[in-house]
Amino acid sequence: MKNRIKTMLFVLLIGFTYTMYAQEKQVSGTITDANDGVPLPGASVSVKGTSKGVSSDFDGNFTLSVGENDILVVSYVGYVSEEFPVAGKETINIQLKLDQSALEEVVVVAYGTQKKETVTSSVVEVKSDKLTDVTVPDVVTMLQGKVSGVQVLPSGGSPGSSPNIIIRGRSSINSTNSPLWVVDGVIIGNSDPKINPRDIEGMSILKDASATALYGNRGANGVILITTRRGEIGKKPQMTVYLKSAVNQFNPGNFEIMNSKQLYDYHESLGNTNEWFNESLLERDFDWLDATTQDGFVKDATVSFTSATETHNMLISGGYYSEQGTVIGSRLDRYTYRTNLDYNISEKLTIKPKLYFVFDRRENSRGGDLYSAYTNMPWDNPFNEDGSVVNARESLGDDWLGRDKSNYFYDRQWNYSDSRSFDLFASFDAEYKLFKNLTFISTNNFRWGNGESFNYTDPRSNSGKSVNGSMQNNTFRGLYRFTNQMLKYSKTFNEDHTVNALAAYEYNDTNTRSVTARSENIVVNGQVQDVGLKPAAAQGGGSETAQQSVLVAADYDYKSKYFAKASLRVDGASAFAPDYRYGEFYSVAAGWNIHKENFFNIEDINVLKLRASYGAVGNQPGGFGYLTDYDVKFQYAGLIAAKPNQLGTPDLSWEKGVESNFGLDITFFDAIDLTVDYYNKENSGLLFFRRLTDITGYNGRYQNIGSVTNKGVEVAIAADIVKTQDFGIAAAANISFNKNNVKELPDGTDIIGGSFIIREGEEFGTFYMRKWLGVNPADGAPVYEVINPDTGESSTTSNYNSATLQTAGSANPDYTGGFGTLIWYKNFALTTNWAFSYGAELYNASRNLFDSDGYYLQYNQMVLPDGWSRWERPGDVATHPKPQPGGYAGSNQTSTRYLEDGSYLRLTNVTLSYDLPKSIMDKVGLSSANITLSGDNLVTFTKFTGVDPTLSNGIGRNDLGYTSIGYPVPRRFSLGLNLGF
Repeated sequence: MKNRIKTMLFVLLIGFTYTMYAQEKQVSGTITDANDGVPLPGASVSVKGTSKGVSSDFDGNFTLSVGENDILVVSYVGYVSEEFPVAGKETINIQLKLDQSALEEVVVVAYGTQKKETVTSSVVEVKSDKLTDVTVPDVVTMLQGKVSGVQVLPSGGSPGSSPNIIIRGRSSINSTNSPLWVVDGVIIGNSDPKINPRDIEGMSILKDASATALYGNRGANGVILITTRRGEIGKKPQMTVYLKSAVNQFNPGNFEIMNSKQLYDYHESLGNTNEWFNESLLERDFDWLDATTQDGFVKDATVSFTSATETHNMLISGGYYSEQGTVIGSRLDRYTYRTNLDYNISEKLTIKPKLYFVFDRRENSRGGDLYSAYTNMPWDNPFNEDGSVVNARESLGDDWLGRDKSNYFYDRQWNYSDSRSFDLFASFDAEYKLFKNLTFISTNNFRWGNGESFNYTDPRSNSGKSVNGSMQNNTFRGLYRFTNQMLKYSKTFNEDHTVNALAAYEYNDTNTRSVTARSENIVVNGQVQDVGLKPAAAQGGGSETAQQSVLVAADYDYKSKYFAKASLRVDGASAFAPDYRYGEFYSVAAGWNIHKENFFNIEDINVLKLRASYGAVGNQPGGFGYLTDYDVKFQYAGLIAAKPNQLGTPDLSWEKGVESNFGLDITFFDAIDLTVDYYNKENSGLLFFRRLTDITGYNGRYQNIGSVTNKGVEVAIAADIVKTQDFGIAAAANISFNKNNVKELPDGTDIIGGSFIIREGEEFGTFYMRKWLGVNPADGAPVYEVINPDTGESSTTSNYNSATLQTAGSANPDYTGGFGTLIWYKNFALTTNWAFSYGAELYNASRNLFDSDGYYLQYNQMVLPDGWSRWERPGDVATHPKPQPGGYAGSNQTSTRYLEDGSYLRLTNVTLSYDLPKSIMDKVGLSSANITLSGDNLVTFTKFTGVDPTLSNGIGRNDLGYTSIGYPVPRRFSLGLNLGF
């Protein structure tokens, strides 16, 4: 009986299995774009209600085992998902339609993205193809002249030097005026983030308070958001190779120093009676500048791999950049690596790990000295006839005439310095879809920075003889942590009303340490401190800061016609006392797409949008200004002693900026885009370090003082002038007008520093110096202005010290901007980019030395530009006094004599490119191939007589507008090759 039951059960089981197997079948098909029939690789094909599924291959094909009554769900990013019953079918060819909502252009904004047509703030997005025309390792230079309201000012032309950037004018006296950098949602700080430009997908420049308010106390100077690259769903995995070689040329601008004959004639005109001055000097003519400079070679290479499917999206990229400076001995080598991965673990959970590092090595190995190259006289030859190097310090008699007795070729035989830095960025981000309309986003970043520098001064060198040589090591390390935990809600009601909201908690802290060690009396060619017999210095420093924040924001959109946005952020920073630690920053904004109204029927206007916004942002100081601190590097009777240093200000608070912005966006004829913005911002509670009298025992204290306003108008226009299948012309231009004003100071008291004054009613950046009126035609003496303080009447004097100190122009330009063109014909394209600035005054400090009327008798002098002349006889109307030994008292001191027009127009880049025909690429297995020939900084039109009108010592209170002998930005010619596999 039991055996019979077993047999029956076995037969039933076999029958059931057969029946189930018989119900399963293979279904195959191809998934394509419904519009053009292009296969869609990586599309998701799943059985509804189960976890069973596959992805289509690179040709859009799929095969899946299904039941007779199953339903297939087919989805693809950017397309409308579809369902297909399989009953009675073994082959199903599927065409997916584009999701029109996914086609709407979006821009990256604070903590997310937003449809471009609903943006209410002043935001400019620059795509990667507009950035990588110039050959540089930094991302700042790439913005020059391309964004309205953004000034890019090079700090120098040495390899790897990072430019300064100003957005909508300067407004802080002691705090930073630089914008905040944010990379893939991680706040980096106010300095260049050192990103490989080839890894960038796009940049968004947030300019008004409404756009930056979500960054709270760090948003006062604008925010620059960088989004790095990933793969593109719908495309095959791709490897790209970017190669470029370039040559740098030294570019001294309009500044020219004299050769032997010119300098001889100059000395003859001033009546040099020294015994060493005779015609034999004409036999000596050494070109110091030529010997100090060179053509530098640049190598730039990046190899990257991208891949994207429904389950993952990734980028792997490695880069190498090497640049020789145009001054001998300066060099930068930079290595970068990046991995971005977005991985969909499930329909709800996506993880997004990222890894990036950059390694820099900067050499100044036996580097040249531009200062000496300009000041040394052509009558001094640094080399003996046998090729050995002259020691100018030991030269006798008239063998060496230069005042400084400096031949840097001698010391550079042995002395050298170099530096290395390593920065590691590691992120682990995740998104979890809690509900259909609610997502949790976690952003977590760890950054480690390490820097080392080494300076070697040989015992045989002149600079090392007094201490028998020295070595110095400097080390720095920094740990930076950042985390943001955010909830995002998004829902559309009744197809007309869309609400987006977010709430987040954010925390970041920093911990830095630095150590310096120097030893003297060293072994020749030593490289470690142990070979120094005399420890000379051991110093160190450190800092720790922390900040936590809570932020909320919401925006509302009605039919993409009317929209509004509001945000609030509360920051708490360790830089302030507990009672003043937290600050609130907010914004409100609204917009109106007029062209979507029923009454609007102007066919030639495709887009007409009005925007208005208002917000409050902040700026915090470095250090701990609320604390009283002491310098303990003293001793008394052999015991450690403390000396008062900084007096604390317990009620020190944030700098706060409020800004209103009104914007207009118009598109004409589907070809011309016009954007106009007017802004008015005021920064109050400015942080200022006020010096205290010696009787207090303290150096000074930080205080919140006064306010500064910036008002301006920005205009940007872009147009497709001609657009056919084989030929096109496009152009873009922008211009910005900014008016800066010091609105309020404590008790109306002026703040004078260097050659600048901060005064109520004047611009922040106003020069303060004696006014040069020229040369007296009667006797050739300098003439200055004297103003009677009681009557205001003006008179003249030849006595420098009797002249009146007065305001004398501004370092701020009246307007700045840029323009560019694109002309293409079939596979050829020609692009140009220009940048300009008008109205700024520049103090050319180099003329104190090289235009000294004979004061610096044993320095080389500058060749006078066309239109300048020296006084020779009574009645001459000249720009310069007659030179004389020792010059004139004060004539080469600070005055408006050396204050020049800093306006310029610069051709920043020209690029000619050629795309290889598809027929050739198919034969060699390439998906893309492009060859480029380009030139950077080719020509600058300016009246400025110095090296470079764009160079600046910085953008701080006493920096902008002051320039001297700088390392000029080189002229560069490059050849590039871009290959896609």
